[in-house]
Amino acid sequence: MISFACNTGRTLAAVIESRDHATREIGEQIIRVANAYAARKEERGLLDFDDLLVKWRDLLDRNEDVREFYAGRLRHILVDEYQDTNALQGRIVDLLASAHRNVLVVGDDAQSIYAFRGAHFENIMQFPKRYPEARTFRLETNYRSAPEILSLANASIRGNEKQFRKTLRAERPAGAKPAVVSTNDLAQQAQFVTQRVRELHDGGASWAEMAVLYRAHYNSMELQMELTRHGIPFVVRSGIRFFEQAHIKDALSYLRIVHNPRDELSWKRVVRLYPKVGDVTAQKIWGLVGRSDDPLAAARSEAAGKAVPKAAQAGWKRFTALLDSLRRPETQNHPGEQIRLVLRGGYQDYLGERYTNAETRTEDLEQLARFAEPYEKTADFLSEVTLQSTAAGESTTIEGDVGQDAIVLSTIHQAKGLEWKVVFIIGLVDGKFPDGRSVSERDKLEEERRLFYVACTRAKDLLTLCYPLLMREQKWDAVQRRSRFIDELDPKLYEEWSVATESGWEADADGDGFDDLRGRPSSRRGWLTDGGGDTPLEDMEDEY
Repeated sequence: MISFACNTGRTLAAVIESRDHATREIGEQIIRVANAYAARKEERGLLDFDDLLVKWRDLLDRNEDVREFYAGRLRHILVDEYQDTNALQGRIVDLLASAHRNVLVVGDDAQSIYAFRGAHFENIMQFPKRYPEARTFRLETNYRSAPEILSLANASIRGNEKQFRKTLRAERPAGAKPAVVSTNDLAQQAQFVTQRVRELHDGGASWAEMAVLYRAHYNSMELQMELTRHGIPFVVRSGIRFFEQAHIKDALSYLRIVHNPRDELSWKRVVRLYPKVGDVTAQKIWGLVGRSDDPLAAARSEAAGKAVPKAAQAGWKRFTALLDSLRRPETQNHPGEQIRLVLRGGYQDYLGERYTNAETRTEDLEQLARFAEPYEKTADFLSEVTLQSTAAGESTTIEGDVGQDAIVLSTIHQAKGLEWKVVFIIGLVDGKFPDGRSVSERDKLEEERRLFYVACTRAKDLLTLCYPLLMREQKWDAVQRRSRFIDELDPKLYEEWSVATESGWEADADGDGFDDLRGRPSSRRGWLTDGGGDTPLEDMEDEY
């Protein structure tokens, strides 16, 4: 937050006020830390990276001799990716250019998607006003994407009011129209993508020529599981695999303890989450509960209470009370509700105290709870999760291993600047993409539309836009509205496929799997093609 304030030109207090409730509650402590940090740097004559920029700007702003010296020496200034510069960087460039005003900035306002990192969209939008003598050269020839993909992208970005109007023109011959695919739910969306990439691979595409993009990391959970089931190699560029994340492992450890009270690793992992409990105390507690005939009862015993330091007594009582809640008859075989109990039972507070991205981690756990809802037994859910973790451990697909022949799973933000022959964009549901917090503010909604534009233009040959009709909200499947970014498009720009139970889709009859993949409606119900013959969705696993 200190860095964000420096780079955006806002006060730290204003940045704190714009964050979540948990952050605002400790705002005074954050400001005290910032003041102490600044004092210590001054005391020791040190600058951090942001200071190098702030002090540089201040020196140029406040010292005319210094500004004239450096601005006079720098006859020409070139800035690349100008749409990603922040307010601080933009001001430095203007100060350095103040003498000769020979500035060449290269950028695309339609790809300005990093406001959350402090990028200042107005730098590029206001450039012609700050430099009225500037000439604009529109680079509208696109050498990457098929014309059908560019037509869709051009149509989408026209919905933004604040932009430099331009139309990308393809240098490539005509190809396949993008496909818009509806599925029943997230699980079926994952099944569709999995079968589709298998068909494309069988038709000659390498795994590395394909990517699946999404708005947020947790959107990839079901797909990671489905790809793992079918042995399809993938790398996760948006973070580590979903079930390998620390907060996911923490929450699942509570469920494992209730399911198998003799799970030593889960006991030691969970008890160390509480204040003043380290490795030595964790080992002592395990020594007590592990020897007991009823470890859960032993955790509430006087001996276990004495093993915990006095400063940790309150936390220990919350822990044992949470275990009691998790094992009640009405909750012990409802893994989704159990995960929510873990969140409410103190783990959400723990995330807020420990992580700067606590809100994102909480969203991950809410998504995990929704995913767990359909399981009738916690044991079945944990078995499925264990399968995923084991398969990931045995796999050669290491996160971020660029040299592998593996499908790329990535957030759109991480994918900017990259390209693939085949791109799937999943989770195109209003409230998720665009993000629900952006729809009420024009500037934020326009950035979301730019994000969609960036995602579409990563594709060279084939683009597929997917959305589920139902998503789990708490305990219920809620009907979803597909993204407004799809609804804004002329239907002539894409082909509509359905994998929902009312209809199906099939690939072209020639079955080459890659060069001519135009979908068409099918009169059958809930079927996908396997390249050689039609296979019901529920039989996909056997087919592979």
